[in-house]
Amino acid sequence: MNAHSPSGIDPRGPRFGAAITATLLLITVGAGLETAGTPAADLATRVSEFPFVLLTVLSALFLWGFIGGITRHPYGAIFKKIVRPRLSAPEFLESAAGPTFAQGVGFVVTAVGVVLHISGVPFGLVGAAGAAFIAAFLNSVFAYCLGCEIYLVFAKRGITFGLDRRFGGTPAEVSDPQI
Repeated sequence: MNAHSPSGIDPRGPRFGAAITATLLLITVGAGLETAGTPAADLATRVSEFPFVLLTVLSALFLWGFIGGITRHPYGAIFKKIVRPRLSAPEFLESAAGPTFAQGVGFVVTAVGVVLHISGVPFGLVGAAGAAFIAAFLNSVFAYCLGCEIYLVFAKRGITFGLDRRFGGTPAEVSDPQI
């Protein structure tokens, strides 16, 4: 693969990160429902609200995971240093390309929520956080990564956004469910 992950990543790492993200997104949705229907009239109040700050931080973490790669994400570091040593070896390793692309999808979804909230759109933040929560929940509980599935649709057509070069794996390899 490459210097970041010579033989792939443990697929439990992204699931660990998704569990943390799902929890934080659920908190965002719950806290955001209080004021979602009637956003504050002034921008200063809207950007200082807890759900907005939390979603902005999560959006920045998604961007970090997309630009730096899933292997350099803070949750990945926690998994690698604290959780992974306590687990048995994974049954298989996977390319980091799909989970990294998924971080980009998460960034777009949460960034839309941030922009909608700044714009004063009712339920914009809660809707985007809710959509991101569903994806994170599916990944953490059922090992079903929506962003990875979207990546595979592109990769099967030869569109890999350069992630195959960054993290290894040809479109044919990343299409294989065992990777």
